[in-house]
Amino acid sequence: MQEEKKSLNFIEQIIEEDLQSNYTKNQLKFRFPPEPNGYLHIGHASSICLNFGLGLTYNAPVNLRFDDTNPIKEESRYVEAIKEDVKWLGFEWAEECYASDYFQQLYDWAVELIKNGDAYVDSQDSETIALQKGTPSEAGKESPFRNRSVEENLRLFEAMKNGETKEKEHVLRAKIDMSSPNMLMRDPVMYRCLHKAHHRTNNDWKIYPMYDWAHGESDFIEQISHSFCTLEFLPHRELYNWFISKVCKEGDFPPKQREFARRNLSHTVVSKRKLLKLVEEGVVESWDDPRMPTISGLRRRGYTPASIRNFADSIGIGKRENRIDVAHLEFCAREDLNKTAPRVMGVLDPLKIVITNYPEGKEEWLTAENNPEDENSGNREVPFSREIYIEKEDFREEANRKFFRLKLGKEVRLKNAYIIKAEKAVKDEDGNIVEVHCTYDEDSKSGSGTEASKRKVKGTLHWVSVPHAKRVEVRLYDRLFMVEDPDADKEKDFMNFVNPDSLAVIEAYVEPSLASAMPGEKFQFQRKGYFCVDQDSTPELQVFNRTVTLRDSWKG
Repeated sequence: MQEEKKSLNFIEQIIEEDLQSNYTKNQLKFRFPPEPNGYLHIGHASSICLNFGLGLTYNAPVNLRFDDTNPIKEESRYVEAIKEDVKWLGFEWAEECYASDYFQQLYDWAVELIKNGDAYVDSQDSETIALQKGTPSEAGKESPFRNRSVEENLRLFEAMKNGETKEKEHVLRAKIDMSSPNMLMRDPVMYRCLHKAHHRTNNDWKIYPMYDWAHGESDFIEQISHSFCTLEFLPHRELYNWFISKVCKEGDFPPKQREFARRNLSHTVVSKRKLLKLVEEGVVESWDDPRMPTISGLRRRGYTPASIRNFADSIGIGKRENRIDVAHLEFCAREDLNKTAPRVMGVLDPLKIVITNYPEGKEEWLTAENNPEDENSGNREVPFSREIYIEKEDFREEANRKFFRLKLGKEVRLKNAYIIKAEKAVKDEDGNIVEVHCTYDEDSKSGSGTEASKRKVKGTLHWVSVPHAKRVEVRLYDRLFMVEDPDADKEKDFMNFVNPDSLAVIEAYVEPSLASAMPGEKFQFQRKGYFCVDQDSTPELQVFNRTVTLRDSWKG
């Protein structure tokens, strides 16, 4: 039977068409070009997976290039965080590049544009320049400095480069068309004066290139074949091509910009400005808070690289923006963790059970399977004793027939252990149940082969042995915002929709096998969800983050 051929997305179709016309496979080269002014988020993950995925599909190199042209916002720590994120997602770049590597070349090319009459120094302030741009339906007005002589432009531009002019005193603009229907073509700014230290070049430069000038030329320098970006850059494509045409010579290989739609995620925001506000106002503790949509936040929460890659692949690449329900991302996490996470027992809201006919002081170690989805995962030993914890919600004094957990006079099986029967609920003076007395069937031990061990009861509960239980802190995370789109209501600030219950911190008890678990390790707490050891853990107190529940339980 012939294997069904995978359908191509429109990006892959573009590449295939180019390979049929004027490209060879050896000319294919891609790039992921983040600005190092913050942490990457789930939207960047889709772009990473697209570009590096194309590199794997076509066996083509992919550069990691930092578009570092704004020294005011960019820092080396963001560079390192971005590199860590890309590596963690499982990708390797061909070259590590920086727009700042090309500052001299970009400057030299700008000088050539001035000499050719394609650029000029404008001495107006930014507000005046913006007003002169006109509107989409009204042509712009030419700057009074548009026809400066080449000699004067060269002199001023060199003075800007040498720091001999003030910030905001001059800018370098491309001379294109002030009546263009595309307002980006109305003499865009190419350089501005900034007397700020750069994270790589320090104080070597006093002028810095604008994104539109640096980005396309960087693609050209690196011989990128296809420059993929999100849809908001579609109007920039004309300018991208114009700039490259000014430096491209016969026989050169110009890159091709193409756009795809951004995929937004429900119940969150991905604007770096808004994410920073959440951090600064203490709504979250940091950029890597497990509620944040940053890659570092998702990693800390317990998401796996495979789950995020699968999420990116499953939502695909499109030409129209849409909003993806965060439940789909959580589904991808469950699907991967189900295959890889060891099963353990942890009780989040403990109720003590005393097995009155189990010998005092006795303990035994029972065999438990680590992961039924992985035949190579092996088994572990779990301690059992006269006193155990179960979840409070797993016991009721009275309940209807559909309650298959523990109730007075009825039996349940303890996972990997015995069948117990509830005999008595012990209450405090306020009427709260503080412990339940049960009896057990000594012959019903799981896996013992006795008839009693094969006896069917409808409920099976997880538990931990009280004298062996390890006390831990558990952080239960929920959606950061109460509404699907926090930006939908233009009359209200997105902060109005922050979910006040996005984090609950509780004390819980887990089986002793988790005592040696290290930060980053992931587990399924049976019947409760998937959890990850947090970096805040200490030898005295382990901290577990809930990654996702076992099933979608959101009631929003």
